Amino acid sequence: MYTEINILGVYVAPFAVMMLAAWVATFPLSLVANHLEVTRRIWHPGLFNLCIYIIILSLIVLYVGPRQ
Repeated sequence: MYTEINILGVYVAPFAVMMLAAWVATFPLSLVANHLEVTRRIWHPGLFNLCIYIIILSLIVLYVGPRQ
């Protein structure tokens, strides 16, 4: 079960923290992709970055989620 996270006295939804963690993980990947010029071969780089962010966010949610 997900519970709220107390950050300096403010309760934050766990999904917001997961979104932040996914962005922190996605940002270096996009920098590496730009450096290696991978984005030049992609039709829509912004959409590609969004898809990578959603994939990483999904992996985080599945990993942190309740286990049976």
